[in-house]
This record gives sequence, structure tokens and C-alpha cells, in this order.
Amino acid sequence: MEIGSRMMAQRSVFAALLIGLCLGASPALSLSELKEEGISPPPDVQVVPLPPPLPNPANQPAAKPTVEPEAGEGEEKPAQTPAGEEKEGASPGDSDIPVPPVSYDIGALPEPVRKTREQLLEATRTGDLEALRPFIRTEGEEATELSLGGFEGDPIAHLKQMSGDGEGQEILAILQEVLEAGYVHTDIGTENEIYLWPYFFAVPLDTLDARQRVELFRLVTAGDYEDMKTFGAYIFYRTGIRPDGSWAFFVAGD
Repeated sequence: MEIGSRMMAQRSVFAALLIGLCLGASPALSLSELKEEGISPPPDVQVVPLPPPLPNPANQPAAKPTVEPEAGEGEEKPAQTPAGEEKEGASPGDSDIPVPPVSYDIGALPEPVRKTREQLLEATRTGDLEALRPFIRTEGEEATELSLGGFEGDPIAHLKQMSGDGEGQEILAILQEVLEAGYVHTDIGTENEIYLWPYFFAVPLDTLDARQRVELFRLVTAGDYEDMKTFGAYIFYRTGIRPDGSWAFFVAGD
């Protein structure tokens, strides 16, 4: 009982103190008033100054470009490749050659290109190589290239010879698969401007994702793919159509 009485007394004292503080407290200070008051911390609290704020990269001046020192007398300056000019011997797989965007949008093709592509596809569906003859130019600078090493004689006879079945159906099937793949638009604004199928020829093979490899395996085997990665580029059949709709090439090899 004595302990209980003592606790009751302590609680009464605490309640009285709390009421007194509430009744005698001054009005709450605003944020600006708190700053003016300059409230000091208790003497037992050690104040550690905050480190200076880190510099904001966005407010920093841009770094000056590195300037190569001028070659001294008798020294040769390193050779530089002009902007837009590819290095000699460069291939589509070289890392310093920009990769053109891949497109599947047939509607984005110029009308002459779109028309020729559709007509070539229709020809492949006939099963007869002769259906390709109207699109093959044999003379002049715009002759249709059907072999990297050139050939003599009739172009249809040449395509039959290239076809594994001897009749040309395999070649037609390959051309059909090539034209149904995605394409790239390269050498824009130059005399070599071309719409190229499939896009694998212009894209490094080691950058293809899983979906793109499925597309590639419609044309080549997994073993062919590994060989091409070792070589450094896609070297199976590809075809190109010029902006005016003329059939530029249908070739394979490096």
C-alpha cells in the first residue's frame, strides 16, 4: 500500500507539471522565427558541421575537347578518315560503321521499290524461274548482279545452275524468304542508295537477339550461323532494289 500511494503521488505531480507547461507555454514559433532565434543545442551535444554539397554535374562547365599536339618538324600526323567515308576494307560487321535501322514496314518503301518487291514475290510463287526474267537487266551500269564473280550466258540458266535442285525452285524459295525478312535502307543520298534484304547483311551477327536469330534460321542453319560469326558477317543470299525500282542484285558470298 505504501508503494501504491507513492506511485499515485508521483503521477499527480507529473500531471500538475504537464498542465502548468501547457498553460504557460508561449505561442508556437514559425519557421522564420526559429531561424531568427538561433536555437543552440544542449551543451552536451557535439555539433558536427555538414560537409559542403557535392557539385551538380549539370552546372559544371563542359570539358574542353582534347587537342592532339601538333606534329613536330619532320614528323607525320596520324592519318584520319574523313567524316562519312568508310575505311578501306571495312565490312558491315565493323564496329565503327553505323548500323542502319531495321524496318519491316513495307508501306514505308517508295512506290517503285514496293512494286518490284511484290512482283518478285509473285514470281517466286509461280515455281518457275522464267518468271524472274522480266526483272533481270543484263546491260549497262544498272545490270542485275547475280554472281559476285560474274557469269557468262543466260541469267536464268545461271540461276538454275546455282539451285541445289537443278530446276530453280530452291533459288526461288531462298529469294522469297529473303524478301519477306526485314530490310535496311543504306547509302542514302548517294549513287549506291539501296533497299537491302535481309537486314542481317548490315547488322553485326553477334548483336542479334533471340527473335532475330529465329528469323535468321529461316535462311541458314545453326552451323552456318556459327561459321558466319567466325567470318564476321552474313554471307548468304541477299538482294537489293534501287529507289527507282530496278533490281540491283541477288548474290551470295563475301
